Amino acid sequence: MNYYTSLFRKFATSFLIFNFSLAFSQQLKINSSEYLEMDGLNVMLAHDFYPESHQGGVGVIQNGLRVATNGDLRLEPTPGQWQPVPKVGKRVVDKNTQEISVRMEYPDPEKNKIGFNPIEYPKLDMAYNVRIIPEGKSFRIIVDLDKPLPDEWIGRVGFNFELFPGILFGKSYSADDKFGIFPRQLNGPGFKDKQGEYQTVPMATGKKITIAPESDKQRMLIVSLKGDDLQLIDGRAQHNNGWFVVRSLIPKGATKNAIEWLVTPNAIPGWLYEPVVQVSQVGYHPAQQKVAIIEMDVKDKVLKDVELIKISDKGLVSVSKTKPTVWGKFLRYQYARFDFTSVKDPGMYMVKYGSYQTEPFQINKDVFKRNVWQPTLEYFLPAQMCHMRINDRYKVWHGLCHMDDARMAPLNLNHFDGYVQGSSTLTNYKSGDRVPGLNKGGWHDAGDFDLRVESQAETVLGLSLAYEHFKNDYDNTTIDQKNHVVELHQPDGKADILQQIEHGALSIVGGYKSMGRLYRGIICPSKRQYVLLGDAANNTDNMDFINSNLSVPIGLPGSADDNWVFTEENPERELLTSAALAATSRTLKGFNDTLSKQCLETAISLWNSTKENDPLLRLKSAVELLNTTGDKQYADFLVKHTDLIVSNIQRSGWVVGPALTKVADPQFTKKITAAVKVHKQKVDSLEKRNPYGIPYEPYIWGAGWGIQNFGVEQYFFHRYYPEIFSDNYMLHAMNFILGCHPGSNTSSFASGVGSKSLTVAYGFNRDEWSYIPGGICSGTALIRPDYPELLTWPYLWQQTEYVLGGGTTDYLFLILAADKLLNK
Repeated sequence: MNYYTSLFRKFATSFLIFNFSLAFSQQLKINSSEYLEMDGLNVMLAHDFYPESHQGGVGVIQNGLRVATNGDLRLEPTPGQWQPVPKVGKRVVDKNTQEISVRMEYPDPEKNKIGFNPIEYPKLDMAYNVRIIPEGKSFRIIVDLDKPLPDEWIGRVGFNFELFPGILFGKSYSADDKFGIFPRQLNGPGFKDKQGEYQTVPMATGKKITIAPESDKQRMLIVSLKGDDLQLIDGRAQHNNGWFVVRSLIPKGATKNAIEWLVTPNAIPGWLYEPVVQVSQVGYHPAQQKVAIIEMDVKDKVLKDVELIKISDKGLVSVSKTKPTVWGKFLRYQYARFDFTSVKDPGMYMVKYGSYQTEPFQINKDVFKRNVWQPTLEYFLPAQMCHMRINDRYKVWHGLCHMDDARMAPLNLNHFDGYVQGSSTLTNYKSGDRVPGLNKGGWHDAGDFDLRVESQAETVLGLSLAYEHFKNDYDNTTIDQKNHVVELHQPDGKADILQQIEHGALSIVGGYKSMGRLYRGIICPSKRQYVLLGDAANNTDNMDFINSNLSVPIGLPGSADDNWVFTEENPERELLTSAALAATSRTLKGFNDTLSKQCLETAISLWNSTKENDPLLRLKSAVELLNTTGDKQYADFLVKHTDLIVSNIQRSGWVVGPALTKVADPQFTKKITAAVKVHKQKVDSLEKRNPYGIPYEPYIWGAGWGIQNFGVEQYFFHRYYPEIFSDNYMLHAMNFILGCHPGSNTSSFASGVGSKSLTVAYGFNRDEWSYIPGGICSGTALIRPDYPELLTWPYLWQQTEYVLGGGTTDYLFLILAADKLLNK
């Protein structure tokens, strides 16, 4: 064999191996995470089950974007939050046949409902299997029923496959010989179905439907191989948060292969996830550790240079250029880190890796002094204030609202939002009675308009501790409690944070004074009110319901639209509120002495009356009451439970830190400090599991609020055990919130904060695709098992919802803490 023949054979062998590998990578196969995978395409089945928030069933990630989900049998064409869902059984993965299947069943839908549901369902017992089977670059979806559908369910049960609308608006579709554009808003015509529910006429029907044929990244062909035609439906007929739905009905008499689709999403050959660089969208203090995280496809084998660029008056100047340090794999990506801690020169910077360039960020000792924490205090908290009109120059965030709060809730009621009233009101008031003192103070929780006592308590506690530790007297808002009016960007000579603390305390103390106990929550009686988007002033008529005429429809003056107040016996919430009011009494002293005194009296009353099984629930209350009163009984409680505190040091170490001096017991301090040292070792080991420098376990809900809370805890660990904990973990947690987090969306979770932030969010103005400055979103969520996601979409509460409590105040606290610690 001559040299050239040998060379040719080696080349041919290499060529065949390369093409075989390429061909193999272009066929769907079950991977080690138990979903179907090929280059540019992943198909999951039942890794998630959260159908009311568009996670579950058959799901598709196409060229890096989750484009479809919730492939499953449903009882409505476009189900919403309170419709029945199936019970999920065992998922079976057969690598020999390459089939993934899951067992599902519908019990009697009457048992499947939560709270109220105006739709009456006939009895239905339906069990079935959903299967996905790869076929080259396509996959089959097959549904097998155990038995045929009852006649009364024919035409009602179908297989739904939801398409994410945010990337489809303005794109085209075709169905056999028909075609059209995905509309930006819901359009008619519509009709009432046999159950009296409004539905829209399908946008198109046919044996095959092609989604976004003009887009290589999104093109998807769906073919019904048997049974009825496919329907393409706009899912917003009844629910503003609906997605587009491809649906086919279960035929009469069908069991085996009752549904059979062939789905072909276009996967770009050799597709790789484009690298992303994650930094704080706000920036860094010169003395702070500075690390950019580079997120790449696991198949991307070429490590490029990373460059730090300074923005000067004359343009861009390269500061440093080097190879980043490879960290390894986390979730579905590989990561590298670029440490530029040594750079301390003040200015505006960007980081560039390959063709990706970050938004500008600061390095500056005053980086946290302006435009970072202020939006939360001067926009978000005022916008959430209940029983007030919120004016903002030419704009009104919402009108005067809920002045008809509140009537005692009905007995034995399981409310659709999770509130439960038992067989007694636990007060002297009967169901339907008006409870005075509830139409002042408080903040609306989350993207709706209820007031949860734990949210009020956590908010006043967080604000009180922030004021106590950082003495922030910022004033840019006028709050007029007498006339129920707030004026943004109008200073009134009073510290805004103290006025907000006062507002929360008025609600908690007002309820306690009226009822002799805490309220559990204050919330609307009907779903029509609950789903309201927009101005809170439209939630009720602001008129006390004073007669028994219940025939006036909700929404008309004189109707029984007043919020209900729920009560409960809940030691955890009672003791949390005791702690909050004890701290509040300190901060309000000298600002509102009467309310300060009432807060302390209520805190002590809750301490004395609450009966709990777990003494650890008293920990925060004991610490705050000790710091407020100096009463030895609270120090004695802490010392008595030293062993319990030590054995739960993760939960308790940061809580008791502020009380160590007042407890003044050397043995207590010694044991707590020793336990904190052990805890530090655990935190260090957890931190190594991901590249972000904090303990972080992704979950179906965005982890932002939990990360913030961890950061606040770390402040207290650092403040009271400085020889054990540095401030690094606290600052890493802050950076996570400000943009250094997984996924291609590198926005700051704090709306309106930083160069890039979440400005489409789940607040009360979400239907306008807008945001509330300073609101903190839940953040990047996990599409199981390994896909981090943060969509530009206003209706996913697990990703972009705002909440009160620690979800708000932890952020404010973190930023103020960072500024103080870094500018000692």
